[in-house]
Amino acid sequence: MRSEVSQVRVGLVALVGASWLYLVYMAWGMANMDEPAAQLFMPAMMHWGAMDLVLVFVMWAIMMAAMMLPSATPMVRTFARSAEGQSGQSVGSLTSAFVGGYLAVWTLFSAVITLAQWGMLELRLVTPMMESASAWLSGTLLVAAGVFQFTDFKNACLNKCRTPMGFLMTEWRPGVRGAFIMGLRHGAYCTGCCAMLMLLLFVLGVMNLFWIIVLTLLVLGEKLLPAESVWPSRVLGAGLITWGGCVLLVGQS
Repeated sequence: MRSEVSQVRVGLVALVGASWLYLVYMAWGMANMDEPAAQLFMPAMMHWGAMDLVLVFVMWAIMMAAMMLPSATPMVRTFARSAEGQSGQSVGSLTSAFVGGYLAVWTLFSAVITLAQWGMLELRLVTPMMESASAWLSGTLLVAAGVFQFTDFKNACLNKCRTPMGFLMTEWRPGVRGAFIMGLRHGAYCTGCCAMLMLLLFVLGVMNLFWIIVLTLLVLGEKLLPAESVWPSRVLGAGLITWGGCVLLVGQS
């Protein structure tokens, strides 16, 4: 059984590593648009067709896996250890179902955000380089993300993500189907506490690798803090509100 848990860890590391390699390639591609190798998975600059939407959706889905799976690792590891006692079920299949459910929620988020990006691109609110072209949009997203850090909803979702054993004790369901449902529920809580921070990629640059890493570390840091620890999130919220307010004021001047 222990070997199965080790295999789960190796598989998770491999999945995260492959996702980050893809992000590095995409970031390189955005900086080297003239290179033939950079154009393989790049959408058109404007007037997206069906294939462009697919490419952007895949980009977002892999980016969410790369950014969110590291912070979900404590939950996945705790689930894998808890699944050892289930007779007739392999730890690998149960954990794969759990991770699949978790990623399914973020994949749905990726589909929604792809459509939102398409709309903003057509309205010229974001540039073809996937950055905000509007001080109003940037400031509003920053302020909204900052205010959200103070909400009870944010706190409730975050605390679910911070207490793996508590989550599993209250949400446990047997079998592969149960593991998938648990993954869905954990993904929903995770999306609830982190989606607003992900929207800041439109402000910072969707393919800006530096800010992708910063946001990943912020999400990881929030989840590793003890349950009920609210002040770091509120400090971050205050900083985002201040930043957004400055962007709005400068944009109006």
